[in-house]
Amino acid sequence: MPLPRRMWAGSQFEFHSPLRVGDALTRTSTIHDVTEKSGRTGPLVFVKVRHEIRRAGETDVALTEFHDIVYREAATPQDAPPEPQPAPADAAWETRWVPDDVLLFRYSALTFNGHRIHYDRRYVTGVEGYPGLIVHGPLIATLLLDLLRHRLPEAEVASFRFKAVRPTFDINPFSVCGTPLADGKTVHLWAKDHEGWLTMDATAVLT
Repeated sequence: MPLPRRMWAGSQFEFHSPLRVGDALTRTSTIHDVTEKSGRTGPLVFVKVRHEIRRAGETDVALTEFHDIVYREAATPQDAPPEPQPAPADAAWETRWVPDDVLLFRYSALTFNGHRIHYDRRYVTGVEGYPGLIVHGPLIATLLLDLLRHRLPEAEVASFRFKAVRPTFDINPFSVCGTPLADGKTVHLWAKDHEGWLTMDATAVLT
């Protein structure tokens, strides 16, 4: 891909059967779709990757994930930040997190993520032009699901979808929030930065 900036835009998970600690797993990844668009900051390429995870030796898929990646041009001084959206104000649950470079480095190591925007401060500020280290989108998504698990410990998740809306940086705290909906099966989850702007929007559907 000729565009140098790569970001995780979101994911969609479908949980077909439980995965347990100790299971031997296999993952098959395929490029599902590639779409070129023109955005406010220039050309964009969206790549959707399909991951299928099975227990070793089994044919049935235990977990299906669609992973959305966006590629962009390098930053320029003329780039304006995206217009912020206010986060919902009706959170039933909320947990505040204070990110730091140790947390981000450890999550990068845990997920085999070598992208320097998460742990190399000199690179992310000097080359990419961001004000601080970027908190991983999947880390925020993990914290959203952990909020659900903590508040509804008996719940079983059938599907989980999240979309990154705005970058989160390690220079300020952020919050993960959630509200169960009236249908009893859907939970709206989101993350917001220290100013109350929406940074991630997510939905979990329970069995």
